[in-house]
Amino acid sequence: MKKIITISREFGAGGGEIGRAVAHKLNYEYFDKEIILQSARESNVDVDSLLKWDEKIPMDFGFAQSLFDFYNKPLNERLFEIQQQVIRRIAEKGNCVILGRNANTILKEFDYTHHVFVHADFSWRLERMKHKMSKDTDAKISEKIRSVDKTRRKYCAHYTETEFGMAKYYDMCLSTSSLGIPACVDIICTLAKAEDIAE
Repeated sequence: MKKIITISREFGAGGGEIGRAVAHKLNYEYFDKEIILQSARESNVDVDSLLKWDEKIPMDFGFAQSLFDFYNKPLNERLFEIQQQVIRRIAEKGNCVILGRNANTILKEFDYTHHVFVHADFSWRLERMKHKMSKDTDAKISEKIRSVDKTRRKYCAHYTETEFGMAKYYDMCLSTSSLGIPACVDIICTLAKAEDIAE
């Protein structure tokens, strides 16, 4: 039985770190930036511009920061359709962790899925991001957190007609500020492995 784990997250809550750790522990494939790149290669809409923009994004935290700028740009409807197709093809292969991109909604009809939402108290996220954005002031980091959360909600509402972070759209909501990132990783992995035993 091949499984799919999607992770949606508030900015700074550690969703990407959790996703990578879960994929590593379960020996699953992990997808985040790759989805955008593959979409760009397959899309006939402004591919050159998108690839030029994407080349400026590093694979680490810098990519996550740049999502704010990306979401604020008018996303072509055709590009989103292509991204949906890419996500579905990835899911069909199974045993994967997909970060963001509204994959929980796109894959809602797929079997053997776990849709996870990762959130945390604002103060916890601020402290965490201060280590990653050490050159910025607390005020600027706070503004970034609020802005990215806002654009993710708008993006989700526009393209999926669902509400970002609303529990009913996920199988599990985990608070990293309450549980810690390692515990969240363990919870997700334990659930996935428990189903293997049940089989």
